[in-house]
Amino acid sequence: MAFDLPDLPYAHDALESKGMSKETLEYHHDLHHKAYVDNGNKLIAGTEWEGKSLEEIITGTYQPEAVAQNGIFNNISQLWNHNQFWEMMTPNTVAMPGELEKAITDSFGSVDKFKEEFSAAGAGQFGSGWAWLVKDRDGGLKVTKTENGVNPLCFGQTALLGCDVWEHSYYIDFRNKRPAYLTNFLDNLVDWENVASRM
Repeated sequence: MAFDLPDLPYAHDALESKGMSKETLEYHHDLHHKAYVDNGNKLIAGTEWEGKSLEEIITGTYQPEAVAQNGIFNNISQLWNHNQFWEMMTPNTVAMPGELEKAITDSFGSVDKFKEEFSAAGAGQFGSGWAWLVKDRDGGLKVTKTENGVNPLCFGQTALLGCDVWEHSYYIDFRNKRPAYLTNFLDNLVDWENVASRM
């Protein structure tokens, strides 16, 4: 069964007052995300991966030693990444639930320290990629960064929060100011209840 492009969980202009424009969402969701869906479906058609879940395809096609990942992985992983990304944001103002705040404070010292580390990971990712807050195999929380479409599933980790740092995610609104985009993401866009639900 082919994968579909999921609808955004809010209107295209719902995040505008929080720093992510309607134009960005039209390009990012309707064009970029759709391209990953369309290309991924074409690439898996007639292969052993047809009919498998996104997660099975990602973990089954990821090559740890490869300089560049294969086309199936790149498109299916980016499809999954974006499915999560839209759900991790909200037009509403959402306080961080207590259990998440405690887990973050236990792991990083404070919420501010976590935000510093997350922003540094995203700003320091050379080229395209993602910044993540993950629950590691030992149950602890850590900040990671990945190149291109690589995500925490590849390392047996649970993605709690991910921020897309490909240029198409921020250039319309922030031009080349990736650190400002990351700060705005953490301060204004994150649905902390969604993050907590992934624990």
